[in-house]
Amino acid sequence: MNAIIFSAIWGVLMMFSGIFIKTKAVIRNLAIAGVALLLLLNLAELNHLAVLHIDVKNMLVFDSFGLLFNSVAFASTLIYLLLSAKDVEEVGVNQAEYFALLFFVLCGIGIASAFNTLLMLFLGIEIISIPLYILTGSDKKNLKSNEASLKYFLMGSFSTGIMLMGIALIYGATGSFAVEGMGRQIEGFMPVMMAGLLLLLVAMSFKVSAAPFHFWTPDVYDGAPTVFTSFMATIVKAGVFIAFVRLFDAAYGESLDKWRLTLAFIIAATLFIGNITAVFQQSVKRMLAYSSIAQAGFMFFALFGYNEFAREGIILYAAAYSLATIGIFAILIKMKDYTFDGYNGLAKQQPLLAAVNTIFLLSLAGIPATAGFFAKYYMLMAAVKNGAYLWLVIFAVLCAAISVYYYFRVIQAMYFKEGNGQVKEISPGFKLMLVILAGIIILLGLFPQILLVHLYF
Repeated sequence: MNAIIFSAIWGVLMMFSGIFIKTKAVIRNLAIAGVALLLLLNLAELNHLAVLHIDVKNMLVFDSFGLLFNSVAFASTLIYLLLSAKDVEEVGVNQAEYFALLFFVLCGIGIASAFNTLLMLFLGIEIISIPLYILTGSDKKNLKSNEASLKYFLMGSFSTGIMLMGIALIYGATGSFAVEGMGRQIEGFMPVMMAGLLLLLVAMSFKVSAAPFHFWTPDVYDGAPTVFTSFMATIVKAGVFIAFVRLFDAAYGESLDKWRLTLAFIIAATLFIGNITAVFQQSVKRMLAYSSIAQAGFMFFALFGYNEFAREGIILYAAAYSLATIGIFAILIKMKDYTFDGYNGLAKQQPLLAAVNTIFLLSLAGIPATAGFFAKYYMLMAAVKNGAYLWLVIFAVLCAAISVYYYFRVIQAMYFKEGNGQVKEISPGFKLMLVILAGIIILLGLFPQILLVHLYF
């Protein structure tokens, strides 16, 4: 509750700050301070020190799973702002409003990680989505940004309609919006209930850009300002996945066998399409867009597995994927050329940038000694523990091997190709934050229990 209330309040504060404060640095520091405060308040609540106690009539449940993810999301957002807050200023003149929208998204994530009724799920997803439509089109002079915003809005509205239809059918079958015990309603295989759950599955798959509902992702991520693409592809995607896991736990888990084949198809299609199409991209930004689709395929194992490995794995995956991708995008924003050729010779021009970028890419590829390795390990083990569909695990490993190719293309360009690798002006503080971020990724790769132990507080 701390996070939901204070993120909404700070979002309103950021909106009005644009009227009274004209110094960009003050607005930027106010946003960073707000996220730091959110993180501290959420950690306090994780340790049973809630500042506010509000009776929400059991519509929201604040357990260690949701609160731990919120801590990961807020910590990732804090790092994101420390690295890229200055780049937000370059998007347009409405700097304070951009930060306000980011806080409203965090408010939606807080709701999505704690919902206990379908009504709160809908509100959480929409509070996340609506600010993103605006942020995607925030570069008003860029036609690609305008096109991406319109496409995202239309497709997002369509998926919202599907979600509402699914919720309506479930309400018609059960007479309640509560998700507790919803899974038991399927025992009689009620057609209306099954249709509602199928529509919810489709809508949530769209929100996390899982195949075959992924078609909007490359154009939206490529057209949006890069600094906001970084936020959308990491913290937002992970937040919606946590909501998906909570929904699946309540509504689908008790009848998992009925859904396993459908989930297996979605996972296989998402991994295949995401990795194969990423191989043929010439823009690093567009490659990362397709890579995010492939990463969603691995996150889906948290639903497929439905055990302790899955719960631990999705938290670790959210942290590993978000931190590594935020670091890669922070460097990408500083590049003058977003193509693979733009990275040629970067190791000679900026050896520190090349080194930390390599660590981030190795983590996304799942190489040992990085957080990404254990994240993928937990996801695959969640599926193996269930003893079904072993072919899917093997297929996922093969797809992970394909991903190594296109991640290593960037490393090859930085270290083994001749070129200038030109970047914009970089401050010492920016380099220090990248080094700290790379250190966190290696630390989680060696000692993942540092994060996961808090799951059982």
